[in-house]
Amino acid sequence: MAWFTKKEEAPQELLPDIWHVCSKCGAHIFKDSWENNLKVCPKCGHHDRLSARERIALLVDPGTFREYGQEVVPTDHLGFADAKGPYAAKAAGAVKKLGISEAVVTGSGDVEGIRVVFSVMDFAFLGGSLSSGAGEKIDRAIQHAIDFNRTFVMVSASGGARMHEGILSLMQMAKTCAALNRLQEAGLPYVSILTDPTTGGVSASYALIGDVNIAEPGALIGFAGRRVIETTIKQKLPDDFQTAEYLRDHGFVDAIVPRKDMRHYLATLLAYRQK
Repeated sequence: MAWFTKKEEAPQELLPDIWHVCSKCGAHIFKDSWENNLKVCPKCGHHDRLSARERIALLVDPGTFREYGQEVVPTDHLGFADAKGPYAAKAAGAVKKLGISEAVVTGSGDVEGIRVVFSVMDFAFLGGSLSSGAGEKIDRAIQHAIDFNRTFVMVSASGGARMHEGILSLMQMAKTCAALNRLQEAGLPYVSILTDPTTGGVSASYALIGDVNIAEPGALIGFAGRRVIETTIKQKLPDDFQTAEYLRDHGFVDAIVPRKDMRHYLATLLAYRQK
């Protein structure tokens, strides 16, 4: 008989998946508490990303949102494929997984009783990339705002133009800005809400040309990435470079509004037009 025998350990039960780990400070938060706090870390205030549906529920009065444009879906004009597979399959997978037709959800809804036209981007859909389909949905939403004399609200969350579509995606930068010019000529307000991240061709087109630009705290907002810029200019950038706070301090963003206050802040802005 061996002098030492190892006692057989009973298999450990897996702990229930009840924790969310903050991606900024690493704090462990009960998932229920995190979700009840609108996916904002109670320790450091980090605003985690929301889906388009969650964003709409946050901003729009319950039961008032009417979606349109669901018939617009991604189109693979170039027959693009990379090492990970065909673009068409990736796009179809995103549609099926998320239950939305493109990287932006469009529709009308009330904000504290005031009717508004919304376009809300979803970063989970291929990085919230701006495609020909997404550009078409935004263009139609802006035209709807013009036709029905509504304020247009854009919520951006994007890595930029969808390179799977080549020049057709880049053309959407001009297309959406042209639509916003029509909105301006009609004398209608445009409110732009910038969330994490708002980058690339989206930041270089419609995201930063609102009559009022609002950002969530700590949101990453910029064009090229920090490493690309530092390598190009051979200089170290400030630690807060490309944050919502940096852009506010340098005049690109008008206000930084915590998520819990966003609906009321938006309603206050909209009320000026009602007077």
